Amino acid sequence: MTDIEPDETVDARGAACPGPLMDLIGAIRGADSGAVVRLLSDNEQSRTDVPEWAAEAGNELLNVEEGDDHVAFYVEKA
Repeated sequence: MTDIEPDETVDARGAACPGPLMDLIGAIRGADSGAVVRLLSDNEQSRTDVPEWAAEAGNELLNVEEGDDHVAFYVEKA
């Protein structure tokens, strides 16, 4: 478990690809610089999509937590 406190949580569990990533992008766009958004996803494609997008968009992937039925991605807006 991480001690990172997200400013916003996007629960995209159950969403088909590319839904979780699109939900994350929307949340990041609406966030202030330095804000941390946590994405909850059970979609396998998110494991590669989120890190690739974060790097391309210039945001920082702070942590990835493996849960029992989902993965939590913590992304800080640049």
